Amino acid sequence: MGGDRQWASIPGMVRSSADRFGDQEAIVDGSVRLSFRDVEREMVVACRAAMASGIGPGARVGIWAPNSVEWIIAALGIQAAGGAVVTLNTRFKGGEAATILTKSKASTLFTSSGFLDTNYPAMLQEAQPALADLPTILTKGQAPGCTSWAEFLARAEEVSEAAAIERLESVTCDDVADVIFTSGTTGMPKGVVTTHGQDLRVYQAYNDLLGLRAGDRYLVILPFFHCFGYKAGWLSSLMQGATTLPLAVFNMESVLQIIEAERITVLPGPPTLLAGLLDHPDRSKYDLSSLRFTVTGAAMIPVELIERLRSEGLFETVLTGYGLTETSGVVSLSRPDDPSERIARWAGRPIPDVEVRVVDGNGQQVPRGEQGEIVVRGYNVMSGYLDEPDETARTIDVDGWLHTGDIGVIDDDDYIKITDRKKDMFIVGGFNAYPAEIERLLLEHPGVAQVAVVGMPDERMGEVGAAFVVTRPGTGLTAEELISWARDHMANFKAPRYVELVDGLPMNASMKVVKAELRERAARAVAGAKQP
Repeated sequence: MGGDRQWASIPGMVRSSADRFGDQEAIVDGSVRLSFRDVEREMVVACRAAMASGIGPGARVGIWAPNSVEWIIAALGIQAAGGAVVTLNTRFKGGEAATILTKSKASTLFTSSGFLDTNYPAMLQEAQPALADLPTILTKGQAPGCTSWAEFLARAEEVSEAAAIERLESVTCDDVADVIFTSGTTGMPKGVVTTHGQDLRVYQAYNDLLGLRAGDRYLVILPFFHCFGYKAGWLSSLMQGATTLPLAVFNMESVLQIIEAERITVLPGPPTLLAGLLDHPDRSKYDLSSLRFTVTGAAMIPVELIERLRSEGLFETVLTGYGLTETSGVVSLSRPDDPSERIARWAGRPIPDVEVRVVDGNGQQVPRGEQGEIVVRGYNVMSGYLDEPDETARTIDVDGWLHTGDIGVIDDDDYIKITDRKKDMFIVGGFNAYPAEIERLLLEHPGVAQVAVVGMPDERMGEVGAAFVVTRPGTGLTAEELISWARDHMANFKAPRYVELVDGLPMNASMKVVKAELRERAARAVAGAKQP
């Protein structure tokens, strides 16, 4: 970054964007249309309200709500007041949210009531009564014991604008901007800590490579609780002068309507979304000529999909990339002139000033083209896992290399190919699902004695969970009952779609479950289901 882009903080960047882009549209959410100056003003009001609510430097504040303009303003207000945003997956059940809020020591929660008939505060209190006194502010809706969005903003009257500006200007690039939890392979969620400076530098590099520019209109379908919806979405747009259009509920018909009505130019998403867009029966009825580029990833990508997106004129530019929450969401990106096969099969080159190596089991670098673990070093690597120094030390070595657990190769042009996923992890419609966490949740069912979870192929979602379960004697638990229970007790992308009751799990000599055998059994089950 250089010149007027050397922002000290995310709120500082927002103030710079207000100066640079003024009355241009910054956020469009239904009938709400905010300019860049409006966003700066709303941020300062939210900062004043946050300060009045006791949110200050070092505070961790949860946001458990769908994509909306209020989500963005709440996050900016928290960060301007010196706090860090803790994002929560909107698909979480109450117990999962309670775990994140407890581990992060969140002092306040921004959430909603009524989204898809879901009452988040009620879910949380039912799962963890000890959190009943957690100050809760609703971005949407009303609920007993909670502060409404309007009531929250009214608190701004208790703090002067000058005091808020002083607080905002005291936030530095080394202060924590956000804590995003990832379960990894341990089964317990870990909070990835990222600073303002990291977010700004990573996504300035990301924007430069993508070519995101002022005047672009960015439909953000991916959720704000994820790096791609938050950092590569509205944060990147505010940096570059692009317009953010948050989408709370995905519906392809609505997406087509918004693209035409709002002249959308940028539409990233997983391969399933892009394939659905191409194959929608009513696609020809809509004017989609405004679309300029997309970014995809998070799953195996058919070469034919990239070729169709280009040949059918849906996008001028199609890019793919690779990243982890632990790398602020980005490690590498493809380039606009890459051929379709390279875009589909490779995950691009590292972003500027980030090092990537492939190492063997002893941590020694292997020759180009040989397979090994991908390790990353640079400004994009997290500060560490929140309050977990041992886990941090196991993941980032003494030389600063982040061990991703992903297996891949690097070619002579520095392009990265992921050849195997993190051990056991599978991806459900773009969401990372970790068997260890799902197994831990399933073992809470009184009828489950042992369980092993693997990913199995699925035409619509890419992969879904398959659980092999040894039941407790005399419980009479059925596969259908456990699937139903899982849907009630965990996010739906985690809940297994296939359950097989077994007498025992296959074990190796070290008494570890042989998951490769279970993956084969799950794949055979899928193949058998397709037989006439």
